[in-house]
Amino acid sequence: MSGHNKWSTIKRKKGANDAARAKIFTKIGRELAVAVKNGGPDPNNNAKLRDVIAKAKQNNVPNDNIERMLKKAAGDTDGANYEEIVYEGYGPSGVAVVVEALTDNRNRTAGEVRHYFDKAGGNMGNPGSVTFMFSKQGVIIIEKEDVDEDTLMEDALEAGAADFLTDEEDIFEIRTETSDLGAIRDELEGKGYNIVSSEAAYIPATYTRLDNPDDMKKMAKMIEMFEENEDVQNIWHNWENEDEYEE
Repeated sequence: MSGHNKWSTIKRKKGANDAARAKIFTKIGRELAVAVKNGGPDPNNNAKLRDVIAKAKQNNVPNDNIERMLKKAAGDTDGANYEEIVYEGYGPSGVAVVVEALTDNRNRTAGEVRHYFDKAGGNMGNPGSVTFMFSKQGVIIIEKEDVDEDTLMEDALEAGAADFLTDEEDIFEIRTETSDLGAIRDELEGKGYNIVSSEAAYIPATYTRLDNPDDMKKMAKMIEMFEENEDVQNIWHNWENEDEYEE
């Protein structure tokens, strides 16, 4: 998934074609495998696994598929050893980009990521060259339909949320400490709220606007290449006017 224009991205994912949905399922399956390997197969004793299962449901992965992924992960003691890596760099006109990957081949993934940056006219940076421009926070998205803003804000803040945003037309955005994300999500779900998305996100401190159509096209293509790569789990950026781009 990419952001900062999170809601448009979520809507695009929810309407994704079969090929795109298959990639999403594959990426979530990889996250489940890592969560099970690191913390065991019981979501009651594995907070990270609970988070990934919630993410799977939010991305419309059927329960049967989730069960099969969990059984496979629990029994796959000799499976691929995935490594979590964060890449960072710059796209056209200095757009800051953070890429989260799960890979079983560091050299392959690094080469592909570098290629995507280069092809867009950007460049891959060293660790720490971009992430200082972002803060990592938990982000919970709830659709506005049939939700009372004052009640939700009170419930969210009582649950421990750090901030409550209503800038977008269609959604409420709740910010949390990353360590509190799962507990706050579970509490709000328990009160009947429909959670569209909940995950740890890199939130930009500042944004970069692209006005050159060629730069916009290159940036959009770079995001697409990252999202199509099975090793890449998330891409975060500070492209301010992504929603203005039309192919």
